[in-house]
Amino acid sequence: MTRKSLLSGLKPMHPGELLREDVLPALGKPKTEIAELLGIGRQTLYDILSEKKPVTTQMALRLGKLAGNGPAFWLNLQQQHDLAIAAKEMAAEIAKIPNLNEAA
Repeated sequence: MTRKSLLSGLKPMHPGELLREDVLPALGKPKTEIAELLGIGRQTLYDILSEKKPVTTQMALRLGKLAGNGPAFWLNLQQQHDLAIAAKEMAAEIAKIPNLNEAA
């Protein structure tokens, strides 16, 4: 079975889920200390971890540096998450828009 078929149907994860479930436990530091290391308030970190706030470009720079995987990783996670939500919310509206390549 291919990776694509295994993952089809799964919604893209919010970056906060990855931080909460994998990254922070691997770092082994309290969330308060992580917030300090990132140069942000504790509540901001908690809002991202609880998926209430998105990862902004500035936050992606911070997380990319802390985790060592670069900002693009975090921005891509956020973008895929946002696209999945928007596609679901706008499905009926988008379905009404013609594809000009198909109409020709």
